[in-house]
Amino acid sequence: MTTQRTRSLGRPTLDAVAARAGVGRGTVSRVVNGSPQVSPEARAAVQAAIAELGYVPNRAARALVTQRTDSVALVVSESEERVFTEPFFAAIVRGVSSGLIDTSMQLWLAMAQSPAERERIEHHLTNQHIDGVLLLSLHDADPLPTLLEQRGLPAVLGGRPARMLQPDAQEAYYVDMDNAGGARQAMEYLFGRGRRRVATIAGPQDMGAGVTRLAGYRQAIEATGATVDEKLIAYGDFSEASGTAAMRQLLADNPDVDAVFAASDPMAYGAVRALQEAGRRIPDDVAVVGFDDAPIARQSNPPLTTVHQPIEEMGREMARLLVSRIRREEIAQPHVLLDTWLVERETA
Repeated sequence: MTTQRTRSLGRPTLDAVAARAGVGRGTVSRVVNGSPQVSPEARAAVQAAIAELGYVPNRAARALVTQRTDSVALVVSESEERVFTEPFFAAIVRGVSSGLIDTSMQLWLAMAQSPAERERIEHHLTNQHIDGVLLLSLHDADPLPTLLEQRGLPAVLGGRPARMLQPDAQEAYYVDMDNAGGARQAMEYLFGRGRRRVATIAGPQDMGAGVTRLAGYRQAIEATGATVDEKLIAYGDFSEASGTAAMRQLLADNPDVDAVFAASDPMAYGAVRALQEAGRRIPDDVAVVGFDDAPIARQSNPPLTTVHQPIEEMGREMARLLVSRIRREEIAQPHVLLDTWLVERETA
């Protein structure tokens, strides 16, 4: 006669998992709650027992004990249209999801642009609903960082608003790109190819990326001993339409422009369209360099020379920092600055 091991008809308990794994109830609890204070062997035994028994943690009961919800929010201060059409945001979500995959935490996404959206989101951002918040695409006037600090909710910023670049700025946990360094690389590349009338389409000046990429443009020009010509600077909002409008303005004001550095790939793509409409050959007449290395850079005609930024890594690092803050772990470096590098294609 043979016997077959079957799952209990009732809901498996923490004690049942502990008995099956051959460990104490506290060890099972630490594994379920994502504590690092468990040996790899014990963790493997508990995870095998959970899979075998079909144990599902009771989130409500666990929240009463741990005072945690196992939920984190990613709040993006942009419209739904931009979030779902621009690849930057999708890459961030992939990175954040990857960074949370070995935890028990659930991710929810919110767009906060209209007053109604912001009011609804601010009402939800409490420790009764979530354990921490990831903030992306912040502008200077955004009150969320201060609000979250007042509520005692851990937060991590993806990039910084311009006001946080000041020496006396409020301290914050953030992950950012070397935006100024990437802009300098783009400019040095263009100068190295003999371009002398190099314009830029800068991003919004109430966002850290907009400010620092323009700063890198200025630094590269000043490093050559030249003076920045303000007529060669136009502004956009990182969108394709704004890049087209800005390039038209630059051509009208500077017919002799021979290169343009755009602070995002969508703006660079828009600039390419405006140049082609004006009958300018790319790169023969005007060279173009973008910033992002988004899929649009490879799909552009011609393919876009651009500055690569590791967007998914940014999302992973944001998640890592937030999880450490939620678990109250010691964090040696609250600021992460990721390297950028130039990718040469056919527009420059």
